[in-house]
Amino acid sequence: MPAGRIHDRITLWGLPLCGGLTFFASGSSAAATLMVCSGYLLGGLLLGPDLDIHSRPYKRWGWLRWIWLPYQKSIRHRSFWSHGFLVGTSLRVLYLGLWGVGLSSLGLLLWAGTTGGAQGWPLFQAKLQTFMQASLLFLQRYSQESLLVFLGLEIGAMSHSCSDTLISAWKRARRRRQQPKTMTSKSRRSQQTPTTSTRPKPTRSKLTRSKQTRAKSVRPKP
Repeated sequence: MPAGRIHDRITLWGLPLCGGLTFFASGSSAAATLMVCSGYLLGGLLLGPDLDIHSRPYKRWGWLRWIWLPYQKSIRHRSFWSHGFLVGTSLRVLYLGLWGVGLSSLGLLLWAGTTGGAQGWPLFQAKLQTFMQASLLFLQRYSQESLLVFLGLEIGAMSHSCSDTLISAWKRARRRRQQPKTMTSKSRRSQQTPTTSTRPKPTRSKLTRSKQTRAKSVRPKP
């Protein structure tokens, strides 16, 4: 698996290609190209698949990185839910959207409680309803632009996942090619080393008997 700096280089090297293809496919639309390229950089550098571990994209979130800790504890690294096609990007966007709604609701609740007094809860409900309606209206009004940004996010994430798959496959193939050479060299070394004798050593009783026999044979005659 390539290191984080290699993923960053792949993302930056692929930016001209992404921009050129988008500019050609969109009929020379600079706005569409800018949205796709912005999403591409976000998907490759800030909202990539490696947010499931303590990676460079995770560290780039700064003091907000803690919001990704539940995500990391819930998803296994390089699983389908983080590196899968469309699924990984969709899940991260949904997860980030839920955090946005939750933090916004908490801010509205604190504001309504400090300024509304006894009417704090009704004021909070009214402001929260207004916030949700404005968010849905924004997505409906800028649905095409949102899809272009999402497309860029997915392209950036897939450049990461594809590079993981290709480089891992290349490393496995290289290890397979090197393994027969290693085995051949080991067998050659084993053939060149002289074999030691496996004849068993005589036991102590046999040695004693042989010494007694030699002593009798050299005993002087009377």
